Amino acid sequence: MKETKLVIKTNSKIYPIIIGSNLLNKISTILKQNNLLFNKCLIVVDSKVPNKNIALLKKNLKCKKKILLLFKSNEKNKSQKSVNKILNVLLKNNFTRDDCLISLGGGITGDVSAFAASIHKRGMKFINIPSTLLAQVDSSIGGKTGINNKFGKNLIGTFFQPDLVISDINILKSLPKREIICGYAEILKHSIIKDKKNFNFINKNKFKIFNLESKILKKTIFESCKIKRFIVQKDEKENNLRKVLNLGHTFAHAYEATLNYSKKLNHGEAVLLGIKSAAKFSLLNNNLSKNSYDKIMDHLNKLKLNYNIKNYFTKNNIGKIIQFMKADKKNKSKNINLILLKDIGKPLLNLTFDHKKIYSFLKKELMN
Repeated sequence: MKETKLVIKTNSKIYPIIIGSNLLNKISTILKQNNLLFNKCLIVVDSKVPNKNIALLKKNLKCKKKILLLFKSNEKNKSQKSVNKILNVLLKNNFTRDDCLISLGGGITGDVSAFAASIHKRGMKFINIPSTLLAQVDSSIGGKTGINNKFGKNLIGTFFQPDLVISDINILKSLPKREIICGYAEILKHSIIKDKKNFNFINKNKFKIFNLESKILKKTIFESCKIKRFIVQKDEKENNLRKVLNLGHTFAHAYEATLNYSKKLNHGEAVLLGIKSAAKFSLLNNNLSKNSYDKIMDHLNKLKLNYNIKNYFTKNNIGKIIQFMKADKKNKSKNINLILLKDIGKPLLNLTFDHKKIYSFLKKELMN
């Protein structure tokens, strides 16, 4: 199966995303084709990546000096401490701006690595090789980097576009089902914010996507990346339109933070909960029709992805959830900014709500 190339054009950089099978074996060819040459590289590897994939990358990557740094990927390690560890290796080995940092891992590994690359000598070469479905369709595209701190998720970061993204779908075959669900959450989100045609495609092929059927999976990743490309190219720095990519995320990030980034609820599961909350809140505020709401819920039900916040929270947690929602970086006033839905393919931007209204909504959800 031949690889597909998708070019991202932003004000700060133009770079390709290569999507296909068996790309780790072809990495030197891919680098030459895209004029990416360097003498030294630091490979930051997610500890969850199978050894065979790490060995493939090391074997096929041609440069004078290769350093491997294992990274234990979790929300608690998405921190300044982890960034400093990467920077210390780069500085100790005298990496220049023309040398390269390569991330091989999921979204957290990519975010932390990209942030380190963006601030090392004010920016060095960066290649992202996302190893999860979630990272391939979302975090590897668009140049957002970020780390967490005690005040919330992704509140420290930069906009720093990679030089190249390589999405090898062979890597996905080693993922557990829970990781596939994580990626599917973002695929669903992209389809809901862009158009009904894309939603209908994933609705028709949902089980094939979950079974990682190569042809359908490649098309799904490509179409999902195209949606994010369209938005990022129009609004690289999230001044307005790019905020639609946060559908469900204001709820989701608050859910994660309230649970202190527990393994009980991972990011993709939180996003599914958040999409469900945003859709229900849209329905109750007379923005979204009952028919469209039911289509989204039917899709989740058939895939057995209809998560319920009552399984994770009680009424006593609402205050903390609201506190984290108030800290969301989209907020510019005391009110909470939410991305809602008018219809499938028609997101609503920059709607703000008093925290009491959201408190009341969450209370009803947890009491019903």
